[in-house]
Amino acid sequence: MTLNDQNANVPNPMPAPEPAAHHGIASRLRNYFLTGLILVGPIYITISLTWWFVNWVDDAMRPFIPVGLRTETYLPFRVPGYGVIIALSALTLLGFLTANLVGRTFVEFGENLLNRMPIVRPIYKTMKQIFETLFSKTGPSFGKVALAEFPAGMWSVVFLAAPPTGDVAARLPGGDYVSCFMPCTPNPTTGFFFYAPRAQVIELDITVEQAMTLIMSAGMVQPNADAQKKLAALVENGRAGRAPAAVFPPPAAAG
Repeated sequence: MTLNDQNANVPNPMPAPEPAAHHGIASRLRNYFLTGLILVGPIYITISLTWWFVNWVDDAMRPFIPVGLRTETYLPFRVPGYGVIIALSALTLLGFLTANLVGRTFVEFGENLLNRMPIVRPIYKTMKQIFETLFSKTGPSFGKVALAEFPAGMWSVVFLAAPPTGDVAARLPGGDYVSCFMPCTPNPTTGFFFYAPRAQVIELDITVEQAMTLIMSAGMVQPNADAQKKLAALVENGRAGRAPAAVFPPPAAAG
């Protein structure tokens, strides 16, 4: 029997399966869809929020604009943003008028009138202090980001404000304290406010904007790599400095 006859009797191996082309096409289509979604999603949300804010201001200012000055009186449609321009102009003019003696006199008269109202007075004073703190260039505000051990055993991102003063500072049990605000995710306008010893708060080298992005995204959008390494190192140092010594003896060697 020749070699060719032997090869003829040997069955041919099974042919290799062809790669499923449809899987590659589906994967590419999915990647293209996700790329388009990442590109269009933020733009759409930004435009929608801006459009909602403009319409909200326009609707709020509409009752204060005379009919003769409304755009729909002369045009077949309403021009968006007209109320925003009116509101900005009115606030700027009001600030200019209150800068002189006559304007300050009217403002003081209005504040004295509000301070005599039992229910309106605390609301007005609180709102005034909040707005002065937020928009004042010299007033205290959230200028630093830190880590605080709250609750115990867990680290939370907090914003540092002015230290306590007056009766609050006098009644705190010794040491230097700092005001901390821990915002909630994904709505940073709500959260917890507490006082913590300054020595137990670890300040971070990240901006307030980066911290807000970190909180609102629930940790999905992290700060830059350097800041993230510093954050991890600070947490480890804080744990090492505060962790008690081990109470469990080392395991005995098997004999």
